[in-house]
Amino acid sequence: MKIICVSAIILRLPHIAGEADGTQDTCLIKVETDAGITGWGEVETSPTVAKAAVEALESHELSIGLASAIEGMDPLAVNDCMTRMEMASGYFAGSGSGLHAMAGINVALWDVVGKAYDLPIYRLFGGGSKTKIRAYASTLFGNTPAETYDRASRYADMGFTALKLGWGPMGGSRDGDIALVREGRRGVGEDIDLMIDAGQPWNWRTALDRANDFAAFNPFWIEEPLHHEDIDGYARLAVGSPIPIAGGEREATYGGFQRYIVEGGVDWIQADPGRCGISLMVEVGRMAARHRVGFVNHSFKTGISIAASLHVLASVPRGNLLEYAMTDSPLRHELTHEKFEVVEGMVSVPDGPGLGITVDETTVEKYACP
Repeated sequence: MKIICVSAIILRLPHIAGEADGTQDTCLIKVETDAGITGWGEVETSPTVAKAAVEALESHELSIGLASAIEGMDPLAVNDCMTRMEMASGYFAGSGSGLHAMAGINVALWDVVGKAYDLPIYRLFGGGSKTKIRAYASTLFGNTPAETYDRASRYADMGFTALKLGWGPMGGSRDGDIALVREGRRGVGEDIDLMIDAGQPWNWRTALDRANDFAAFNPFWIEEPLHHEDIDGYARLAVGSPIPIAGGEREATYGGFQRYIVEGGVDWIQADPGRCGISLMVEVGRMAARHRVGFVNHSFKTGISIAASLHVLASVPRGNLLEYAMTDSPLRHELTHEKFEVVEGMVSVPDGPGLGITVDETTVEKYACP
């Protein structure tokens, strides 16, 4: 079997808001083979930058677009394809969106492999004991504490056992931050786990103060309280915080995740398949298990990334929690025929070949950009 075409397809809603909602646009990866098997992936980065990395014309042996680098290769040799892309794009894709584009291709390659062997991806990595993963509803803080209460109570009534509120006005002031968390807790009640996604607003001293302020509301974790490069700050915060600390969603290398766990001392490490791919995400999950650190996906994209996350979580020892975005974007809900319903707080792992999803080509055509 050979790869005959690697495509990057940008989807975009007609109207884009400034809030941190990754379901407004996306970059899909489509890997086609001469055996008629097609694999799908998704990239979590600037879609146009990812597309450029995939489609870049050859300049010299260390500056070749990702598509050209692996077209003609065996898609079942995933490691060989990844090595080829890393070498061929060494001048422009060693970090950031270049790595993210490779991650999307990695997801698509595993989709091909699973379909070729007629197995779901989690089976290829030795998983199988977990068929359902606990989901937490993931949404943004309201613009006010009152809106936050309304939002939290609405999602609490949907049967979730955990809810995450993030970004929005968090970090504006001490009193405002406390009010947001207080109303979030009041909205979900005492029996539902409440996560806080701070959105990197503080230094470690302020984050520690906020952790002590929030402790009365018993949060499950505080996510990304610091700038993502402030590993030393994470280490200082982790020692003193009464609340578990989560982070790492922006990482795309094994070493980057390792720094968060070993040096930063986080309690939960988050990995996004659209930034690190399935291969690396499984490695990170296994590393987290060795260090007795919680492992959870980051995913605020479409059903492709949800499926990829579920397969990884089903493949690693401590993958017991799924981020489940609550946005009403049609890209989030209409791109795949599978809807990933939450039943009694759990989502089933797809059991079909590869990712176990089917892409709705009508949705692709509707929102595709030139």
